[in-house]
Amino acid sequence: MWPLALLTIALAVAPLVLHWLGNADDQRLVDLDVYRTGGRALLEGRPVYDFVTPAPQLLPFTYPPVAAMLATPLAMISWPAAQWVWTIGVFAALAVAVGYAFRACLDRAAAPGTREGPRWAAGLRPPMLFAFLTVVCAYLMPIRDQVRFGQVDILLVALCLADCVTRRPVWPRGALIGLATAVKLTPGVFLIYLLVTGFGPGGRREQRAALLMAAFTAALLTLLPFLVIPGDAADFWFRALIDPERLGANAATTNQSIRGMLIRLYLPDPLTGLLWPPAVAAVGWYGFRHARRALLDGHAVTAAALAGLMAVLLSPVAWIHHLAWVVVVLGALAGDGRDPVRVRVATGVWLFYVVPVPWWGVAIKAAEIPVLSPVLGKIVQNGFGLGALALVWLLGVWLPRRREAFSSLPAGLSRDGVLS
Repeated sequence: MWPLALLTIALAVAPLVLHWLGNADDQRLVDLDVYRTGGRALLEGRPVYDFVTPAPQLLPFTYPPVAAMLATPLAMISWPAAQWVWTIGVFAALAVAVGYAFRACLDRAAAPGTREGPRWAAGLRPPMLFAFLTVVCAYLMPIRDQVRFGQVDILLVALCLADCVTRRPVWPRGALIGLATAVKLTPGVFLIYLLVTGFGPGGRREQRAALLMAAFTAALLTLLPFLVIPGDAADFWFRALIDPERLGANAATTNQSIRGMLIRLYLPDPLTGLLWPPAVAAVGWYGFRHARRALLDGHAVTAAALAGLMAVLLSPVAWIHHLAWVVVVLGALAGDGRDPVRVRVATGVWLFYVVPVPWWGVAIKAAEIPVLSPVLGKIVQNGFGLGALALVWLLGVWLPRRREAFSSLPAGLSRDGVLS
């Protein structure tokens, strides 16, 4: 059954892969080209942070120096081979993320003699249910952008999620979070997550141990380049990192972080700078508080999803492909698949992140309809970021209430409210 499931996934995602890998060469997997550029700069002995991709993109390497070191194998193979290797890796990472995010649903479908399996998946054995969920998630816009640009985010999602929810990891828990943080700084929010879930009343000892391991791994991989490529390491931490424009236009529609949404209000820069820190503090306090409660209540996937949303919202720059965490959000919302209300909500969230909502906002603004264009257009343009804020409330407040309501259904009713 598993070979059939893998074949189903391959056939279902083939149109997506062939579309983007058939794009014009200078528009194809441009971020993968950035990674290869960093690796090639090291191999050729050139300064990593002064080297850009070929015209017309001219994109600089923006990641920590250890990422350039890890990218050297990509630079050693041909460009066509690198595209296929990376694209297959994207879907492998997505499969790992789906397996962890939807574990409750997959476990229930696999349980022998279970009377209350997910009705929407009736007749699907676990391998085919896994294939269905993987394909559904592959067409989310943040995941489509992983393939379009050759991005690394879904790999970071898989690393952090595995570290957070694996019951008995064969690796030291926290090491994968440390690796993800060293490669791209935004997963560093998981250090905060481990901190808030490891200390205080009810804090877990394993979270404290994971925090120490994550911090140690991140520090080790950050210091290593100072021994191997000291010039590039110093160049990143003391010059390139503090240049926000290296990441691209911060006001662009694709930046769906809190800061990106504030910048698009087009207020004076000093006022935007004053508004951002308290907004980040408020959202961070709210999100991490609910992540802590979710973990202490035994809902590790929900807790990881909330921490992942913090990685998007609190970052100065969070492109749409950073919202790959929506895969984990969907798994948390769907749960084991028995509650039809939760499944419908998850379906609605999936549909919202499948369609290009922010670009609809750009079109509304371009229509120049008085009042409607500047107001509604701006709201819709910020749709994915505002949606992420709504997801924090949905996971932190609505979902615990829904779990409680569903568990308190009368014994004479089945879980979907039908007399049993």
